[in-house]
Amino acid sequence: MKYTFSNRLKIGSFIAMGLGLLMLAYGFISTPSTPEEAVAMVAAAHDHGHGHGGHGEEAGHGDSHGVTSHGEGHGEHASHDEGHGASHAEHVYHQLKNRPWSALYVAAFFFFMISLGVLAFYAVQRAAQAGWSPLLFRVMEGITAYLVPGGIIVFVILVLSVLHFNHLFVWMDADVVAHDKLLQGKQGYLNPTFFLIRAVIFLGGWIAYRQYSRKLSLEQEQSDDNSKFKLNFRISAAFLVFYLISESMMSWDWIMSLDPHWFSTLFGWYVFASMFVSGITVIAMVIIYLKSKGLLEQINDSHIHDLAKFMFGISIFWTYLWFSQFMLIWYANIPEEVTYFVTRIEHYKLPFFGMLALNFIFPLLILMNSDYKRVNWFVIMAGIIILFGHYMDVFNMVMPATVGENWHLGIPEIGGILFFGGLFIYWVFNALTKEDLVPKRNPFIEESRQFHY
Repeated sequence: MKYTFSNRLKIGSFIAMGLGLLMLAYGFISTPSTPEEAVAMVAAAHDHGHGHGGHGEEAGHGDSHGVTSHGEGHGEHASHDEGHGASHAEHVYHQLKNRPWSALYVAAFFFFMISLGVLAFYAVQRAAQAGWSPLLFRVMEGITAYLVPGGIIVFVILVLSVLHFNHLFVWMDADVVAHDKLLQGKQGYLNPTFFLIRAVIFLGGWIAYRQYSRKLSLEQEQSDDNSKFKLNFRISAAFLVFYLISESMMSWDWIMSLDPHWFSTLFGWYVFASMFVSGITVIAMVIIYLKSKGLLEQINDSHIHDLAKFMFGISIFWTYLWFSQFMLIWYANIPEEVTYFVTRIEHYKLPFFGMLALNFIFPLLILMNSDYKRVNWFVIMAGIIILFGHYMDVFNMVMPATVGENWHLGIPEIGGILFFGGLFIYWVFNALTKEDLVPKRNPFIEESRQFHY
């Protein structure tokens, strides 16, 4: 049975995209045009009680956007103060100019990582030759269709960063690197050309696997043997090796290099856990939506239960990685490492601790009970909480490095969620209309139909 994209959902996605574009445009238009205007805007925000902390001390890559010149003698105090003031104004200016770019980037990366998480889950099911999941394959293939537009948009933002349309990646600024010995030592890896080459390899590999695996999946429907299924198994197993390496490097490049003085050896796994649980959550929510429309009748409560088990289990895995990373860095208290968390705890208390509650405490309490995992509206509620929590996780990874203390959850951030959310819904559900929602010639399809737990 084929899915028909409902007009209400289609119109809703277009409205979300339109509203989102307007709000993002407002975010770009309302940025200051001079450093002096930036300082005045921050001062006005503080006067109205909207600030998130003082601006005298900029942590993370605070010194990166403006290098201060320190006077040598006591007679140079006045010029030193002027130089420091100008540097500070320039720094605040770059942070406020970064805010709409950061809001755009956080939302673009978040929705892209959902489809990338689904791609990993799909490849795992193929490589494991799992018997319970073939009924879910068409839905997964529909969600991974977003890799193409989502990946292109993220890549365009990266190219614009290289072309200095924004100051998201401080190591791309030659003036900053010239005054920073540590960044000079990393130039062999962190340079714009190699950065974009790696991005093309990552995106090319992910999209190529998705397209080829989907092609084999559809060809299996017309085949009179299982050769296409077996080939899909082999390329999925090989792809997972590429995926684990490329996903880690992507997380270093696209997220961790925003803070180029800081690193964590766990970071690739941490980002993977976030995208994996977000992807599985969206699979469950899309399936529940389609079932509410009278489709996918062969998918039963046991399938939903197992998806909810993954939502619960990977949420605990994410928490384990978060705590491992945080505890080791906090306990060691090495200044260049711990500043990453000090910045977030000092200036991002609500999103930092709120994200922890949304991603650990709520899934733990809501999804621990086995019976609740079979209740559709309960899974949807848990899914909304998990997705918002992991949006905040990406927010916490990006914003302190790019906008410092000048963060808000305001018009550009909401605009980014609306635009990319609308695009994601349109692309995914449009892709679902292309083929029957249930594979017929998969050798494990009968086992999937009979799955009960």
